[in-house]
Amino acid sequence: MAGLKLNLNYSGIQESQLDNMKEMVRAAQQMLESGTGAGNDFIGWVHLPDQFDMALMDRIEACASRLREKCDVLVVVGIGGSYLGTRAVSEALRDPMEHIRRFCSRENPVILYAGHHLEERYMENLLGALDDLEVCVNVISKSGTTTEPAIAFRMLKSYMENRYGAEGAKERIVATTDKARGALRTLADEQGYETFVIEDDIGGRYSVLTPVGLLPLAISGVDVRALLEGAKAAYMEYLNPELSDNQCFRYAAARTILQDQGKVVEILANYDPSLQYISEWWKQLYGESEGKDGRGIFPASVQFSTDLHSMGQYIQDGRRMIFETVLLVTDLEGSLKVTEDQQDLDGLNFLAGKSLREINFKAFEGTLLAHVAGGTPNLVIELEKLDAYHLGQLLYFFEKACGISGYLLGVNPFDQPGVEAYKKNMFALLGKPGYEAHRQTLEAALKRL
Repeated sequence: MAGLKLNLNYSGIQESQLDNMKEMVRAAQQMLESGTGAGNDFIGWVHLPDQFDMALMDRIEACASRLREKCDVLVVVGIGGSYLGTRAVSEALRDPMEHIRRFCSRENPVILYAGHHLEERYMENLLGALDDLEVCVNVISKSGTTTEPAIAFRMLKSYMENRYGAEGAKERIVATTDKARGALRTLADEQGYETFVIEDDIGGRYSVLTPVGLLPLAISGVDVRALLEGAKAAYMEYLNPELSDNQCFRYAAARTILQDQGKVVEILANYDPSLQYISEWWKQLYGESEGKDGRGIFPASVQFSTDLHSMGQYIQDGRRMIFETVLLVTDLEGSLKVTEDQQDLDGLNFLAGKSLREINFKAFEGTLLAHVAGGTPNLVIELEKLDAYHLGQLLYFFEKACGISGYLLGVNPFDQPGVEAYKKNMFALLGKPGYEAHRQTLEAALKRL
């Protein structure tokens, strides 16, 4: 597929090893695409790019247009998959100096985030910063009772009503939630908020290509139709059952081969700081999907060349349990070039006339060769451009590869039982009704620490 390519030349994996996995990968593909595998009640995302309701897209764009006229800032309230996909795409495509330029001139609302943690100072500063700006809110929660976003939305709802009045707030708040049940659905219906549905068969970490991600991205000015078109192109490409031709399946198979060799940590590396939240989204996708039953590759990330001056030492010479997957944007056309300096005190005149993009690419090549020589296999995912279309390809590439990888691993890649354990403990310690006995057990355990 034009725009995305997987390079396994530096992985140490032989084509014969991939050939040995053909039948296993094909079985995983069939389970995923036919809905016969574990967790099959959460695979609505698999065929979504091909079956997306374009009338829903019209609604999304109409709502986005209405809110864009009302706000300088959109506050997205959500945690995990309810915000990471949005943030990943938004940060990858936005002007990194936007926080400076917006004081002078800005066409699109800025997205801020709430409900993704419980830190008080952040929320206090956020509420204080909103006073000088026009504000809209998109609250995203299937149940409406997840602690972090529920607390944040309670505070923001009060803020919006105090500032704009109940009727004014209603026009500025949109809820993305369950179609029929849950606390947020009940509240949205009572208050008259415009709503969008989180479908029952799509889990949070696979929801970026639904209204969960598409609505806030559209409000911020992202071309969400191009994003979906890129995902559809990937969907069509990855229906190919031949492992030799399917980049997505080769990635899943390569990860499995390396894990069998004792490489139990995968580091997603990139050379563009705008991709930081692609890495954060990827970590949730793979961490929640694979990390169960005592199994799974641990997903980590680094930002190069910055982290070459910190984590680079460990990757080069530390324990040999790591492999790297490099996310590389291959567009090398750059206009910002190093100038000649007459004194050349820093000794960099040999770089004169070279663009920063070219220099950054040589940093990638040098690092790749060093890390491979040091015993760290490298997979390279080459992305032709950094735009909405190519990001749509990348998102679906990772999603489908994750489903295949989970089935190859022998786990249900669509549940997250471990996430519920901390919630149960937190509710008990905070005194939630019905958790009294568990609270006593936990408090006794804490006294023994």
